[in-house]
Amino acid sequence: MIIETPSRLHVTLIDLNGKYGRIDGGVGITIKEPKLVLEAEKGFDDHEIIFNNSNNMNSNTLNDYQVKINNAIINTNNFLGLNEGYQFNIREYYPSHSGLGSGTQLSLAVAKLILKINGQDLKASEIAEIVGRGGTSGIGVASFEIGGFIVDGGHKTISKPDFLPSSASKATPPPIIARYDLPEDWNLILVIPQAKSKVSGDHEVNIFQEYCPIPLVEVQKLTHILLMKMMPAVVEGDLDAFGSAVNSVQNIGFKQIESNLQKPFTNYLIDNLRSAGASGVGLSSFGPTVYAITDTNTKDICKTARSLMEDKKGEIISSKAQNYGAIIKE
Repeated sequence: MIIETPSRLHVTLIDLNGKYGRIDGGVGITIKEPKLVLEAEKGFDDHEIIFNNSNNMNSNTLNDYQVKINNAIINTNNFLGLNEGYQFNIREYYPSHSGLGSGTQLSLAVAKLILKINGQDLKASEIAEIVGRGGTSGIGVASFEIGGFIVDGGHKTISKPDFLPSSASKATPPPIIARYDLPEDWNLILVIPQAKSKVSGDHEVNIFQEYCPIPLVEVQKLTHILLMKMMPAVVEGDLDAFGSAVNSVQNIGFKQIESNLQKPFTNYLIDNLRSAGASGVGLSSFGPTVYAITDTNTKDICKTARSLMEDKKGEIISSKAQNYGAIIKE
C-alpha cells in the first residue's frame, strides 16, 4: 500500500499573546511539491525502513526520518494493541526541519498506512493525537486531510497554557476555522538553502519561551490583515492583494521573530525575489525555505533564484497549491 502526501507552507502563527483565551492559530498553504511517497507492507518480524535515495540524504534528515517513522509505528501499534512488524519504503522525501512540515506529514502517513493495512481508518485529527502532532499549528494535519489554504483557530489557554512548538506540546490539533481552494494558476517557487543549523528541539522551545507573549498590538495588526486582506484575496483570486498581505505579515508578530533569526542571506533572498517581480515572498515557519508567489513571470523569478543560489547548496522547486489531501494507492 502506498501513500502520497503533500507538503505545506506555514505563512504565520496568529496569536502568541493569549489575551482572549486562545493561543497559536495558524495560516498555511498545502503544496504539491515537494511530497512524500511511502510504501508499507506488514508481516515482518521487526520494523525495516528502506530509503530509495539514501545516498543523497544528509545524515540529519536520514536520522530524523528513522526516528519519526519508528515512533509512529510504535504509537500506532500500541493504539491498535498489536506487535506487528512493517517494512516501509521511502520512495520520495524532502528535508526535515526545512519549514515544509515533513515531521507531521511523515508521522501521519506512517500511521495512516498502518491503520489501513489493518483494516481501520481514522480522521487526520485523531491520527495526529496518536502520533503526537498538531500541538501548536493545525496546518500540517489539515493539509494531510483536506489540502488548500487553511486557517486554524489555535488552542484554548485552559488546555494549553504555555507557548510551545508542536514538538514540545501535547495539545490536540486545533479547529480549522477557514479552508479555501487556492487558485490553480498561482505558482509557488520554493527556494531552500542548505542550512548548517536548523531550528528544532530545545532551541525551538527556548525561542518560544524567550519571545512570547507577543505584544497584543502586533496580534491585532496581524489579524486585521488576515481577515480583511489575505483571506478575501484568496476567495476573490486576487493575487496582488494576497501577495501584498504575505509581504506585510513578514514584519509582524512571531513571524518577525522567525525572520530576524535567519541568516542575512535569507532576507537578502526575500528582498531580491520581490524585486524580480514576485507578488509576495515569505519565510515558511522557521525556514530556511523561502517561497515566492507569482502567475505569469515564473521563469523570471526562477532565474533570479538560480542566480542568487549559484554559490549556495540547496534546491529550487516550482510548485502549486494542492487543494486536496494525502492519497492512498492500494
